[in-house]
Amino acid sequence: QVQLVESGGGLVQPGGSLRLSCTASRSIFSRYTITWYRQAPGMQRELVASIGPGGSTNYADSVKGRFSISRDNAENTVYLQMDSLKPEDTAVYSCCGARFGRCEYWGQGTQVTVSS
Repeated sequence: QVQLVESGGGLVQPGGSLRLSCTASRSIFSRYTITWYRQAPGMQRELVASIGPGGSTNYADSVKGRFSISRDNAENTVYLQMDSLKPEDTAVYSCCGARFGRCEYWGQGTQVTVSS
């Protein structure tokens, strides 16, 4: 049973923008912190941003001021707006539903490539 579905990845030039979406089942969306992670080839997975059920947000230092996370409660969807993209933002981006700091449910991931 698919619990989380990401979309919105693609190829973009440096300085461009993309918006990723993570749609969750209602039971996950209402009770879990939705967290975006990314993993580049040969690199460790890193937390990008998260948003709690009440709307509290957290960002990695590397994306502060460029990325924005938000949630649409009517659509059970979390958005990651990514602006001023850099080549080093290239990675597979995945969302998870987390509680107590541990991801319990994962999406399939979506590729983001920033290149000219």
